[in-house]
Amino acid sequence: MLKKRLEGKVALITGAASGIGEETVKLFVENGAIVVAADVQDELGVQVAASIGSEKVTYHHCDVRDEEQVKETVNFTLEKHGRLDVLFSNAGVIGSLSGILELDLNEFENTMATNVGGAAATIKHCARAMVEKNIRGSIICTTSVAACVGGAGPHGYTASKHALLGLVRSACGELGGYGIRVNCISPFGVATPLACRAFNLEPHQVEANSCDQANLKGVVLKARHVAEAALFLASDEAVYISGHNLVVDGGFSVVNHSSSSSTTPYYYHNVDAA
Repeated sequence: MLKKRLEGKVALITGAASGIGEETVKLFVENGAIVVAADVQDELGVQVAASIGSEKVTYHHCDVRDEEQVKETVNFTLEKHGRLDVLFSNAGVIGSLSGILELDLNEFENTMATNVGGAAATIKHCARAMVEKNIRGSIICTTSVAACVGGAGPHGYTASKHALLGLVRSACGELGGYGIRVNCISPFGVATPLACRAFNLEPHQVEANSCDQANLKGVVLKARHVAEAALFLASDEAVYISGHNLVVDGGFSVVNHSSSSSTTPYYYHNVDAA
């Protein structure tokens, strides 16, 4: 029997109650991990944990904008399981869809606080735990194709994802000395509950919009595909991969879309979301 890819590892996943986070919780457990699932959607988070089993998943409330809640969540993980091997920093928001001429700076700052500040707090406290216990851990963040190109997301979202990519690379430079890997995943449009709510669309409508804009035809990107990328980066199969942005976009960010018949910015059709 083949050894499970995360056998014996403890993982903390933020934004774990739905979408990409929920799928990653399930996939990590299938591969032998014990998971602390953190989110602010308490009812959904409890349901996710209960559906899998309390011996494998524990739900814990955490608003990543509050560093004290992040610190307490990491301490909870250590007290319950004694170690922390993997962080999947997946919590995020889309933020305002307004154009730059009408940009609400309060909403802009909230987007940055969640998508960048929240990731920084989780990386900080999880890395501290790994260093203290001499664990050669894996830290993974959810970014976006909007971290690679302009016009693939709203302004605050795009700025935050560009900043998060920079943070991943910077943290990689410091934490490599401790044997800790830091990577990120940049998905194309996924029909998560967050994206559906933001654009007031049904999942099949979000997927149809994404497929219309996609470069790679014949495949519909699902949250499970992003979870599989996270599993790879968390596993020992990626033991010498750090500072990498694993783009799961079917080539969207590397081809020229100027000849496209659509003149509507991509993010008005859909954006990916955790």
